[in-house]
Amino acid sequence: MKDRPWLADAWRMLAGALAAQRLHHGLLIAGPSGLGKRALADAFAAAALCTQRLPDGSACGACRGCTLRAAGSHPDLVRIALETRDDGKLRSEITVDQIRALSQRLAMASQFGGLQLALIDPADRLNAAAANALLKTLEEPTPATVIVLVADEPARLPATIRSRCQRVEVRSPSREEALAWLRGQRVDASSAAAALDASLGNPGLALQWSRDATLDLRRECAEDLAVLAQGRRSASEVAERWVADRPELRLWFAAAFAREEAERLARGETGAFGLTTRDEIPKLAAWFGRANRARGLLATPLRPELVLLELLRDWPRRKTNPGRG
Repeated sequence: MKDRPWLADAWRMLAGALAAQRLHHGLLIAGPSGLGKRALADAFAAAALCTQRLPDGSACGACRGCTLRAAGSHPDLVRIALETRDDGKLRSEITVDQIRALSQRLAMASQFGGLQLALIDPADRLNAAAANALLKTLEEPTPATVIVLVADEPARLPATIRSRCQRVEVRSPSREEALAWLRGQRVDASSAAAALDASLGNPGLALQWSRDATLDLRRECAEDLAVLAQGRRSASEVAERWVADRPELRLWFAAAFAREEAERLARGETGAFGLTTRDEIPKLAAWFGRANRARGLLATPLRPELVLLELLRDWPRRKTNPGRG
């Protein structure tokens, strides 16, 4: 975990439990996307299947277990992910059939005589039936078996599953640590600061966004909300624009803008979108929650343009001063 120093504490905990043979049968690695949860889960799986671990607990990379794992053919490692549908697109959920097959596989003994590992990612995409099936497996764990769940939004998992797992929280580093890391990735200081602000302090996302056009997309979203607040563009026009290009990311930015606007008004400042009164704060807070819920609705059968339209219609409008007679 040397390339992501903010993962050091989580890694020491996992490596220590592995060395002491005190692993919980269910691990939930949780935190925002972009912080390296999947790298942490992969490093843990590699170490758990390695027969000659290094002093820091990491995998040696050369033993038979490491070689098989790197080739994707280790018999004691099962990965559960979103499957491809017949039309070539990824499913939006992990299905009950996948979890039933996993349970049957884990009921068998380890082929190498060590641990059996299952990595479920993204675990927060388990549908209701799949979650119920997984719960039965977690309630009756087989010996020497560890199920690792990786989730960007752990709150979407049933409380019964979360309560049966040991939670490994991955948190964003301090701003100073994140900026130092970004500079180490050869991102210039001004770009690093702008990308880190846009990502709400997430260094992984900041690195990605500093290298692609995502910050341009963010500026477009701000412009759309500004003209919407001024009444110079209709909600249907903005919804049509957003649904055509990365609507989930646009909603993420929009929610962040709503929160920032409310914070400005709470400080007695004029908002970036022209809002001026504190009575807009509850509206912005409600809109923030709705925007985050709308992100989840984009993965459902609901028409995305209707989800966006309903939300954008309620974006607070800028009040204009009445003219003098």
